[in-house]
Amino acid sequence: MIACRDELWSDQKQNPQYWCLVYHTLFWLDFYLTELPDDFIPPKPFTLSELDPEGLLPERIYTKSELLKYLEHGRRKYKQTIENLTDEKANKPYMFGSVKMKFGELLLYNLRHVQHHSGQLNLILRQKIDSAPRWVKRTNK
Repeated sequence: MIACRDELWSDQKQNPQYWCLVYHTLFWLDFYLTELPDDFIPPKPFTLSELDPEGLLPERIYTKSELLKYLEHGRRKYKQTIENLTDEKANKPYMFGSVKMKFGELLLYNLRHVQHHSGQLNLILRQKIDSAPRWVKRTNK
């Protein structure tokens, strides 16, 4: 996200738009870390637009700063979820739309989703500016 140049971040000719793909990834990271989907409320300034069946974009372009804060929110929530995970929680059924699995399986699904889009974002950077961040296997956070 930090490596994305400003002109690419908000380039509306890019499909998908870079910022929107970052937002999509972080929204679903946050959503799937919520044990009961009906209880999900994203932090402000984000909305539930990602759940719209029409695939509508948010009303405005989110800034890198806003999405970096959302990334930190997601990291904290994932860490807290893992630290508080019990066998009972891991085996609890999770259902949202066509997603029907145990909560523990959902955590792995969520990781795969983040990795998929991280690769996609790096590919866009490689194709557009011939530069992408190196693989980060661990953070200090």
